[in-house]
Amino acid sequence: MFIRLLEKIQLSIGVIFLVIFFIAILIQVISRYLGISIIWTEEVATNAFIWAVFMGAAVMVNRKDHFNFDLLSKLFKGKKRLTLSIVNDSILLIFCAALFFYSLTALTSFWNYNWVTLPMIKMGYVWLALPVMTMTMVIYLVAHIVGNVKQMMVGEGSV
Repeated sequence: MFIRLLEKIQLSIGVIFLVIFFIAILIQVISRYLGISIIWTEEVATNAFIWAVFMGAAVMVNRKDHFNFDLLSKLFKGKKRLTLSIVNDSILLIFCAALFFYSLTALTSFWNYNWVTLPMIKMGYVWLALPVMTMTMVIYLVAHIVGNVKQMMVGEGSV
């Protein structure tokens, strides 16, 4: 239940940032057609796209739609497939956990930098997307591992 709610929130955030991205690009195209220079639209579009992509990447990890080599998983059945899934998720979990801690370092290092075209906005808000993405990936991966372990335990009891 919690995972579905978290995914829904994250997906909604991603969609909101995609809408912001689209609107900024639309404003940029219309203003250029009219010969007006609006310099902030490019930076808003870029940073909104970063948030949209990172939120989408985390959701794809939860849905197991991320980049994946499925040759082995198609060959295996039952416990072997679950074991492979646990190993894959564990490797990705270690990577995401490390990335989370490094993203906190980047976030604190670059928090006080300002946007070029909108100096009242801190770059930290853009960098915040990285720890949000990696932390939710960690949550999703832990849920996958726990689910697979439970499924293996149930499978043992019925044998």
